Amino acid sequence: MKILFLGDVMGRSGRTGLTENLKSLREKLRADFVVVNGENATSGAGLSPDHAKLILEAGADCITLGDHAFDQRDMLSYIEREPRILRPLNFAKGAPGVGHRLYSLPDGRKVLVAQVLGQVFMKRPFDDPFGHVERVLKAHPLGGLAQAIVLDVHAEATSEKMAMGQFCAGRASLVVGTHTHVPTGDAQVLDGGTGYLTDAGMCGDYNSVIGMDRVEPLRRFVTGMGKGRFQPAGGEATLSGVLVETSDRDGKAQSVTMIRQGGRLQASAP
Repeated sequence: MKILFLGDVMGRSGRTGLTENLKSLREKLRADFVVVNGENATSGAGLSPDHAKLILEAGADCITLGDHAFDQRDMLSYIEREPRILRPLNFAKGAPGVGHRLYSLPDGRKVLVAQVLGQVFMKRPFDDPFGHVERVLKAHPLGGLAQAIVLDVHAEATSEKMAMGQFCAGRASLVVGTHTHVPTGDAQVLDGGTGYLTDAGMCGDYNSVIGMDRVEPLRRFVTGMGKGRFQPAGGEATLSGVLVETSDRDGKAQSVTMIRQGGRLQASAP
């Protein structure tokens, strides 16, 4: 099975990049299943129902969120009606929606997708991510009901993401980090057959400060004072992520490849 994972969609630039290119990219890569992190798709803060529909119509099979999961208030009710959207496992007690779900492909194969929030350097004191992931993996052994398992680790610290990758080694098909909007160069297959990438990067304009128009962030760094709101940069997006190919027999990763298409970054594909 080939699974494509794309990093944080950032504002209008990221949405446009997806709607114009995802279907052709999916066909080119022959991806069986596509996961997109959409938590910054609406003005850089959260995901609205309308923009969720755009991402799904563009070719995503599942959308993961993150610490901005409910910045757009309509998502509180919409996530209960749309099973293709996941919020983090450890977001908050009583949060609407779920943090993992089993999805069926047209041919009957099944993919489990889950997301968890990190704790290190994050603004809110989220619950222990390792305990939440342990419960999900224990209930869904790799190669059992699910032919593949994908975990999105939405976290700030690279060390925490790498620790989660090692924690899941041999028990997940792919562990991929999101949140920092900068793609890392460490795509690999860990011992035990788990594909891993510390951060998928973003789908957005890289002529920016992590996706935001550079004027206001630069002002704050240089002067220590803000003058206006952050606004997503509006140039051409680079779609950034990772492609994992797994064995249907045991769910283990056979190859992991970084994906970059369009925009300013150097292209990367199988």
